[in-house]
Order: sequence, then structure tokens, then C-alpha cells
Amino acid sequence: MKIRLFILFCLISLNLSAQQTYDIVIVGGNPGGIMAAVAAARLGKSSVILERTSHVGGLPANGLGATDIGVREATTGLFREFVNRIKQYYVNMYGADSEQVKACSDGYHFEPSVGAKVFNDMLNEHADKITVRKMRQFDAEKVNVVIHNDRIEKIYILNRENQQMETYSGNIFMDATYEGDLGAAAGIPFRVGRESKDEFNEPGAGRVYKYWNGPEGAGSTFQADNAVQAYNYRLCLTNDPQNRVTISKPANYNRDEFVSLIEDVWTGYNTNVKMLEVTPEMMEENRRHIKAGNPSKLPGDRWGIDKITNIVNLPNMKTDANNQHDAFISTDLPEENWPWPTSSWEWRDRYATRLREYIEGLFWFAQNDPELPAHFRKAAKEWGFAKDEYEDNGYFPRQVYVREGRRFEGLYFFTANDAIPVFPGSRPPIHTTSITASYYPLDSHAVRKREQRRVHLDGFLSYTAAVYTVPFGVMVPKEVDNLLLPVPVSGSHIGFSTLRMEPCWMAIGQAAGVCATIAIDDRIKIRHVCLNKLQEKLLDQKATLMYFRDIKHTDPNFQLIQYMGLKGYVPEWESRINEPVDSTTLKAWRELSNQALKNVKVGETSRLEVLRQIYSLIKK
Repeated sequence: MKIRLFILFCLISLNLSAQQTYDIVIVGGNPGGIMAAVAAARLGKSSVILERTSHVGGLPANGLGATDIGVREATTGLFREFVNRIKQYYVNMYGADSEQVKACSDGYHFEPSVGAKVFNDMLNEHADKITVRKMRQFDAEKVNVVIHNDRIEKIYILNRENQQMETYSGNIFMDATYEGDLGAAAGIPFRVGRESKDEFNEPGAGRVYKYWNGPEGAGSTFQADNAVQAYNYRLCLTNDPQNRVTISKPANYNRDEFVSLIEDVWTGYNTNVKMLEVTPEMMEENRRHIKAGNPSKLPGDRWGIDKITNIVNLPNMKTDANNQHDAFISTDLPEENWPWPTSSWEWRDRYATRLREYIEGLFWFAQNDPELPAHFRKAAKEWGFAKDEYEDNGYFPRQVYVREGRRFEGLYFFTANDAIPVFPGSRPPIHTTSITASYYPLDSHAVRKREQRRVHLDGFLSYTAAVYTVPFGVMVPKEVDNLLLPVPVSGSHIGFSTLRMEPCWMAIGQAAGVCATIAIDDRIKIRHVCLNKLQEKLLDQKATLMYFRDIKHTDPNFQLIQYMGLKGYVPEWESRINEPVDSTTLKAWRELSNQALKNVKVGETSRLEVLRQIYSLIKK
């Protein structure tokens, strides 16, 4: 009997040790997940981050060092804190007047290892509240999620180090994966592929061929399909001989994949809108010009390594090397990635290896193939991998740039129309439920490889947007009461194409962390969280909910203007708080507030004074 009780006690103990409980369980250690954990920790909540790889930080720790944001003051909060810490690192390490500080562009440009360090610093400062579990894999299968009464109770995670399953329980769960694996396993409806232009009347929707920075071309049907925009790796290259590693020929090199580059180099053929000015005679003249030992002179063309990758300089002579927008062949590998969003990790790992070998093969070809001009090869050979980055992975990034995975259908479905001005010069629609402001053009990479008689690759496009507000509902599913989706948010392919930038994901992650805290404290469903309370706490954490051109987040009146802007009192781009109030504005504010407003003199009392009075009255 005693032996049986002892065995039973051991089994119970083992079961309890295997099941770990936190306030918040976050699947995915990318910036969105990290900022959610930090925001919640600062409000006293515990969380666990479950990261599949042996490193946290997502893409900014894997080569995306040139921050994608169109207006820097549009997104602040924890993202801006991250940027400020980047700059301070370079100041501390090299001095305020150093070349490194200049190259870091106020913290918006950084080396992968520095991005990783800052993320880890932010996590370690809250080690009492944030637990990080690396090499933990979540597989998007229903059996790995236990749901009762529309609430996730626990999830099952594979420990990749010992191949054992672990159980994690929490009050709130978050999907911070680029793919949307947890949300899919929980049964949240999602989309993959491209909507037609007819569905939401979005620019660039459906099948589109477009000159880079130019008009749409032949073949554009704007019809929906299942195509997913291309992935690549954001490479950290250098031309510093002391820190340069020669790029080797990969084991599975296939020269045939790259031969189309030969004519592109000799003629200067490219995808830029300037090709509209180019004639066949100009391309043949360019061939003769190159044959004489000169670089290309064709409008819009690029030379050397720039022909196959778009380079942005980072500190210490390093680069963020992305796909080249003006090229028919570059580091993107379209078509082959289409299954990624809904595939197993076994398939994804095979594709990741394939993508790496493709990119290494492309660089080997550009630097060594004898059919390319010798001086082109020489220029390309000036570049190699930085030997002090990703030393445990052959100097190559550890994570694929997954630009788009599943896109869920949440309480609010974000489209391009949410990022485009309502009329010329105006703002896009102002969402009173805003959890952050953000801005980047509507931007998608190619979905298909090179096709004959097309001006560019299908789906490679960019359209102008404006600073917009991101509504609360993009991260909240209609089903499941305790799940947040701060990374695989709700939106169309084109709408998602601007939300998918890391600064925006960090800001949405911060909002998710605050939202989870409120839901736990108030014992309510995520969708019932008080938006005023959420926005106030975000403003306390220095977030920007509505961008104004004339007031920074450091201004003492910033929170007041944010609140009043979202309430409809200041819909314009400028707050003009120091200007005297005019009669038209005063009348509108009185009607909106339903307040008499005392001691206000038109042409004398400042707009700020009036707004303060209204604020004090409506906040009672």
C-alpha cells in the first residue's frame, strides 16, 4: 500500500512539474511577443515566451537592421525605447561623436547582434516576471490546444532538446508567431493568399504587374488567388576585408537558376519605371559600353552586388541586405514558399535550407560565373558575410524573413483603405479604438518568378499611404475569449502589407500585453476590455495612438492631445495647441462636448486652454 501511494505521489509530482502556469503564455519570441511580455511585466504580470529557435528577437536580430518605418514619430512606446537603447549602446561603446553613432541613424539602423542584445536586456530586466523558453516548438494542430467554454486552458509544446512534450497553462494566450500557428490550432478563421480588387477596392489587390515606382502593366487582372508574397533572408554583408567572409558555393548549386542574370547585367535590363524611357538600341549600346570595361549606364540599372541585393548601411561597415526591388532575380525566392503558412515545421525547415542555398548560389554566381563581365564580378566580390555575426550558423541569418503567414479574421479586418487618406491631404480614417499609430507604404514582394513579357514580377509593388491608426480589433479574434493575435493580425493581403513592419508589430505587442493585464485584473473577456483604460495605460507607457505633425511624444501635453484627437476634437494633422481658438472651432467643440465652456475668448484663449477645460469636464 505504501509503495502504491509513493508511486502515485511521484506520478502526480511529475505531472505538476510538467505543467507550468503563468498569467500570459506567448508563443513566439519575435519583437511582438517580447514587447507584450515587457509591457505586461511592467504592470506586474508574469509571462512565458515559447521560442522555437535558440535565439529570441525575430527578424531585427536576424538581419533586419534598417528599421522599416515611414515617419519616425508615428510609432513610439516600447518600440521607441528599443530604438533609444540601440543608440545609447553605440554612444556608450564608441563615443557620442563616433562614426558608429552617425551610422546608427538615431538608433534606427543597427547590427543584428546589437538588436539581439537590446532585446535580451529588456527581457532580463524583468527576469522575475518573464520566463523565456527556447527550443520550444508549437505545432499547429488542434490536439495541441485544450479549449473549454471558449477559453484556452492549456497548450502542448515540444521541447526540441529532449523531444518531450510540455504543458503550459495561463489566463491569457498570445500568438506572436509570424505564421499564426496558435490561432489556427485554436480554430480562428484565417486567410492565405490575395484578395481580388473587387472585394475591398484596394490598390494593388489581386494579380498585379507593376514597374517599381511606376504604373501597372500588362497582365494585371486584379483577381484573387492563393499566392503568398516571397520570403528571403535579410543578410548582414560587409566590404571590410578584416571582417569579410567569402561566400562559398553551396552543395546543391544549380547554375541554371541564375543564368537569366547574365543578359540583365550585359544589357542593364531592370524593373524600374525608368525602363519606360529605354529602347532596344540603348540596351545594345549599354552592352558595348560594358564590354569596353565600364559599369552599366542604363537608367535605373545597378552594378555589382547592388544588382542582386538592396543595401542599407549599418554601423561598423555592415549592411542590411534585402531583396533588390529593381531586379528580376534577387534574394527573394517566389512561388516555392506558398505552402509555408500552413505547413509543418518539417516542411518549413526543408524550405529554409533550400532558400539559404539558393541565396548563397546567387551570390556565388554573381561573383564567379565567367559569362558575367569580369569587372562586374570584381565589384560583386568586394562583399561577403560579416564574420562576427551568426557565428554559430556559418555567418548566415538563423531565421527566414516570413513576410506574411496566416491573416486572421478578427473583430476588425484591416484593409488598404484604413491606411489611405479619406481625401487628398487628409488623414486615413481615425479609429477611436486605436492602439497605436503607424506608417509604411502598402508594400508587397513578388509572388511569382520571372515571366516573359512582364514589366516586373507578379505582386512586387508599393503604393503610397499615410500615417494611420490601428484599431484594437485587429488583434482580437471573434471566437476564443482569452486569445490575442498581435503578430498574425486581421487584415487583407494589402492591408497587412503595411501592418507587418516590425515597429508596428512591437506596438501591437505592447498593446496586447497591456490588454491582457486589464483582462486578468478585471476578470473579463479580451473583447470586453475597457478601451479608455487600455488607451490610458498605453499613453502612460509613452505610446502614440494618433500622430500629430507638430507635437512629439515627449511634450507634456502629448497625452491630452492624444485623447482629444481620438475623441474627434482635433482631426487635422496639426494640433496647433498654441494658437488662439477661432469661432468655428469653438462652436464645434461646444457642440461635441455638450458643454457651455466658461471664460473663453475667441482670438485670445489658446486652443490648448479650451481643450484642457473640455478634458476636465468630460473626464469626470
